[in-house]
Amino acid sequence: MQTRRDLLLSLASAASTTLALPEPKCLAQTTNGQAVTHPAPTADAIIVLWMAGGMAAPDTFDPKKYKPFEPGLAVPDVISTFPAIPTSIDGVTICNGLPHIAGMLNRGTLIRSHVQPDLGSILHSRHQYHWHTGYIPPQTVACPHIGSWISRVLGSRDAVMPAFVNIGQRLEGIGENEEIKAFTTGGFFGSEFGPMNLPYPEQAALAVRPPKGMDGQRFASRYQHFKKLLQSSPHAAFTSDYHQQSMLNSLEKAHRLLGSNEREAFDITREPKDVQELYDTGRFGRGCLLARRLVEQGVRYVEVTTEYIPFKHWDTHERGHETLIRMHNEIDRPIATLIQDLEKRGLLDRTLVVIASEFSRDMITEGQPGSTANDQARSPKDFLQKPEHYGQHRHFTGGSSVVLFGGGMKQGCVYGKTADERPCMAIENPVTITDLHATLFTAMGVSPKTVYDVESRPFYATEDGKGQAIESLFA
Repeated sequence: MQTRRDLLLSLASAASTTLALPEPKCLAQTTNGQAVTHPAPTADAIIVLWMAGGMAAPDTFDPKKYKPFEPGLAVPDVISTFPAIPTSIDGVTICNGLPHIAGMLNRGTLIRSHVQPDLGSILHSRHQYHWHTGYIPPQTVACPHIGSWISRVLGSRDAVMPAFVNIGQRLEGIGENEEIKAFTTGGFFGSEFGPMNLPYPEQAALAVRPPKGMDGQRFASRYQHFKKLLQSSPHAAFTSDYHQQSMLNSLEKAHRLLGSNEREAFDITREPKDVQELYDTGRFGRGCLLARRLVEQGVRYVEVTTEYIPFKHWDTHERGHETLIRMHNEIDRPIATLIQDLEKRGLLDRTLVVIASEFSRDMITEGQPGSTANDQARSPKDFLQKPEHYGQHRHFTGGSSVVLFGGGMKQGCVYGKTADERPCMAIENPVTITDLHATLFTAMGVSPKTVYDVESRPFYATEDGKGQAIESLFA
């Protein structure tokens, strides 16, 4: 059973190995000799709203039986810790605390049967890596993020803007940072196809301005100096020409952006004050506003995260109910505002918005029935005596929720179902990560069977090219 330390070592090894690889070659056909043909896109851009840490479906988009807390409450008697409220889809409810999203749900498709594989120990880093890359770690090479696949296959929508931007996740000083870095890179595609990381959306404008006192000529000189340093570095012997050039391409793109008018898209203070206030419930809300501005300017793939920090935010091992009141307030209005904003600007039809998380949660069941996962929760399984134990604590992979808006998806649709009683497994139309990715790729006009030759190994956009788009989700 793999520990965090084991995973860290394997990811570090894969990353170092990757830098020595030559350029991956796109193949025209699969290993079975089938021609790879890209579908007609229904979306030009995608925004993933990442609920990092394990968003509990019964306390968000898939409410079950509810009882308020009282000392001695029997855990088997309660699944949701919030009552259900109606939505703009007749007969469909979600949890109290998300009234703004409830009012917008008729613009989207609610998937209630997303499932994750049993990976043994349920580590956030393993499941987050799997969700973002489509591959289960460890792998012999660093796998590209799905945003990197889209960046590499489709290229940029705008000659100056980056194709892939990641908003809200700090990579330093928060714990498990190396594991987080592992899926915020371009992997074997190279650094030019990795994300532009913007941990603080309110500071994004500073990230695309030359340092104080540095004019264009000085920046160009620094680029030439960096090129020489790269060539003379002792690490160059362990880095292929392709990956060296990819680093230089990244710097060149940054140089173009810093000298462009397009960089103004990164400045959320250019929005009217009332618009800023609608979005601003915190860093995540400001990230949603930045995402809209970037997509409007031509970015293809934007991810906005509530940020993964162990035992914080959606990682509700204690004080789950109390924490989720805060999380509801943080995401509800900004997400609804984003959908309304895109719709008003005529962008929603061609922008796919995805709300997702690495797995769900349950107060009793760890993993799924038959799982070999270790119990990682500290809360009781019988009776709740303290309010800090009222909430969703254990990692549950048998059924979670995903919401899709725009981008050619059906409106006012609910897909799949989980059981009403524990274990709340997906019992209708289970949606694997592989097939969900295939659906997202298809919407963006990328074949799930897209394949590159990496070290004489075929490497597919979806694992082994087996991903199947869920056609019934499309309008």
